[in-house]
Amino acid sequence: MTGTTGVIRLLFAIQLVTMAAMEMSGPFWPLRLKEISASDLAFSVAATGTYLAPMLGIALTGSLWGRLGDRYGHKPMMLRALAGLALTQLGLAVAGDPWTIVLLRFVQGACAGFSAPAQAYGVGLVTPERRGRLFAFLQVSTNVGSLGGAVLGGVILDHAGFFWINAAASGLCVACSFCVVALLPPVSPAPRSPAGVPAPAAAVWRNPVILGLLIAHGCLLASRLLPQMPFSLYVRATFGVENWVIGFCYGLMATGFVASAALWARLFEGRTRQATLGGIALVALACAGVALVAGATHSIAIFAASYCAWGALLGAATPVLTGLISREAAAHRQGHILGVVQSATQASSMAGVALGGLLSQAAGSAAIFPTVAILYLVSCGFLLRLRQAEDRRSPTTWSASP
Repeated sequence: MTGTTGVIRLLFAIQLVTMAAMEMSGPFWPLRLKEISASDLAFSVAATGTYLAPMLGIALTGSLWGRLGDRYGHKPMMLRALAGLALTQLGLAVAGDPWTIVLLRFVQGACAGFSAPAQAYGVGLVTPERRGRLFAFLQVSTNVGSLGGAVLGGVILDHAGFFWINAAASGLCVACSFCVVALLPPVSPAPRSPAGVPAPAAAVWRNPVILGLLIAHGCLLASRLLPQMPFSLYVRATFGVENWVIGFCYGLMATGFVASAALWARLFEGRTRQATLGGIALVALACAGVALVAGATHSIAIFAASYCAWGALLGAATPVLTGLISREAAAHRQGHILGVVQSATQASSMAGVALGGLLSQAAGSAAIFPTVAILYLVSCGFLLRLRQAEDRRSPTTWSASP
């Protein structure tokens, strides 16, 4: 495998397989926890913790692993993540206690986190203008891997036990480790500065431009994840459909994302930051409209179409904003800033999931989609404020953190 394009395609394949390995068990943890929990309360707490624990682990350690990647290289950080995933999946395969599973899931998030070092590694292979396309490409691999992993995990569970889902995932992570070692060329860390003096660790995210972009990124992500917890209950209560239809509708968002992400990245490539922020603000406005349609319709076909359209719009949100954040940071701070993005992503995900659960309990699942629309309108307004702030700066200058 030679050439930058070939290396990026290989990175795509490795990330796809890694994400598939992680998602093989994702939909089925409630089934496993129900078998081994002593009470309904224990099951409820453990089930929630099993999904939130890895997010919390990544949120707490993403920046640390990013800084180490900037210092020692991002290929070793990918190997560290894969080793952590392989070992924790093996532990999960034999764990017979719900609290051990929650603890291992937290350790998995804290020790792993493959996406950020993979993105930082890829940044070293492309020009700053093409980073949005790179992030879209890698996020497509994440979505495809998630869908494929869930299907593969279901097939394994139908023909074997839950042990084999996690054991197979551990084996896939080991295989990916060998591919990283043997096939991915090393990429030297970027020089810190002409004078060789590193910037303070906090300087990256305290850059006001980066901080604003991180907040916008988090708002958009929390808006998307608000319906995640009550989704199946809402669809079943509103449309009275079978479980496979619920799963089909849920997967359409990822399908829309996969179909559109690369197109959006090419559309925004080379545009000024002001133009990009304005474009994403319009996308957030369109997401608000789609969410209102999804919440108002009583036709499952319209609901499914709106979810696919929503996913297609999201292809313009997080990859493009991640590209802007990466472009704002200096070359020798890419691991750190992408680790910060990963931590912020997990924190926003937890906030969105928790808010959706609380809202469905307090006001009913019918309130979810109008609230999503309101949050998207807030995000749209915030993006327009960021654009106005950029208009007061140089219209074309990108100010990188030192």
